[in-house]
Amino acid sequence: MDISKLSLLEIVEKLRQREVASEELVKYYIDRIEEYKDYNAVLEVFEDALDRAREMDEKIKQGFEGKLAGVPVIIKDNILYKGKKATCASRFLEDYVAQYSSTVVEKLIESGAVIIGRANMDEFAMGGSNENSAYGVCHNALDFDRVAGGSSGGSAVSVAKSLCACALGTDTGGSVRQPSSFNGLVGMKPTYGRVSRYGIVAFASSLDQVGPITKTVKDNAYLLSVISGYSKYDETSKKEEVEDYLSKIDGDIKDLKIGVCSEVKELVKGLPVEKTYFDLIERLKSQGNEIVEVSIKDLSLVMACYYIIAPAEATSNLGRFDGVKYSRREKGCQDIDEIYIKSRTSGFGKEVKRRIMLGNFVLSSGYFDAYYNKAKKVQQRLKKQTLDALASCDVLLLPTTCGEAFKIGEKIEDPISMYKEDIFTTLANITGLPALTLPCGKGENGMPLGMQFVGKEFEESKLYNLADYIERRRSEWNMI
Repeated sequence: MDISKLSLLEIVEKLRQREVASEELVKYYIDRIEEYKDYNAVLEVFEDALDRAREMDEKIKQGFEGKLAGVPVIIKDNILYKGKKATCASRFLEDYVAQYSSTVVEKLIESGAVIIGRANMDEFAMGGSNENSAYGVCHNALDFDRVAGGSSGGSAVSVAKSLCACALGTDTGGSVRQPSSFNGLVGMKPTYGRVSRYGIVAFASSLDQVGPITKTVKDNAYLLSVISGYSKYDETSKKEEVEDYLSKIDGDIKDLKIGVCSEVKELVKGLPVEKTYFDLIERLKSQGNEIVEVSIKDLSLVMACYYIIAPAEATSNLGRFDGVKYSRREKGCQDIDEIYIKSRTSGFGKEVKRRIMLGNFVLSSGYFDAYYNKAKKVQQRLKKQTLDALASCDVLLLPTTCGEAFKIGEKIEDPISMYKEDIFTTLANITGLPALTLPCGKGENGMPLGMQFVGKEFEESKLYNLADYIERRRSEWNMI
């Protein structure tokens, strides 16, 4: 049995049938983490992972049927797990140990999962390439010389290199979907409030969402059902009933209306992803799907809107990291001001500092109305326009990224070029809508290209159904 070829659902079934033991799986994945350590995807393997696996093997023998009973999972390094380090890939938090577990970790544990380690990421989730980690670059699973994507690069590479059965990332502007696209995986950014943010180290609180990263659509649907739901500790989480997303996948999309945005069609022209995008539209049309032309008039403003709101919220959230209450503190400081300045100067990396400066600028008294307030108004306009577009269709079709994963070092000194990589993903965060990426072809260098489906609030099941339909036909359509 080649464990690396198994999907999450196949692993779940083999554990239930006791064809494989959790301890065997965990040992296998730990060995692979060591084998592929040069990819720098996993920052730490938890010492108690094997003990937890043995515990789950006993529970399975006794009839425990949790959805993830015995399944090895990796979590992003900004997701709190009590008693474990959570550094956010930053020197500032290099010794921080979580004092409580996040809601998603509690849900994983309740379902029987074995959390085996924490994944590399861009520092404080700020970046789109996983080159901003204080612990080094994470390399693409399919081409060592290319970026993993960010900020959940380590989570994506862990799944793609079979270092775990599945992984969790967080998505603030595309940080689950972009690395999933770059590594040929399925990634979901759920509706804002579908998954609790309690115990997630915040980047931009109104935009952040935890999302699953898996090899297949059905795996993703299964994992989302596990981690979704209301938390009394998180007032932004919703009490909306959690669907069994896997059971909603029925392969029937004949009545599904697919929206194609005229502004996206213009943006995609000349990009490496252009042919794949239009090919998929034609494929869906040939299957009898109704393709609806829609418009989001202010789509060109989404990047400016995002890069005002996100840094503003980041500046506020990172204010707590001052060298007094948390982890790193520079020695030899003479007063409190010097502690603040020197600790933050040495503790934060270049990209985090850049975004803190941006956030302070747009929140300053002279520019608050000119930038932040305007961005919040644009956000509301974008949400209304997107919901108006979705009123005439079920799903919007967009590319996930502009093209394939780029070479390591290619854009690190050009932040504007790096930010433009988020041009198609930030809309879902700004509007709070669910969005899923699915590998749908390859670029000129043979690297994966992802297509993205955006739906109405809490209609993740429609995204999964469409994505599964395409996934099962990609080979026939020469899109894999």
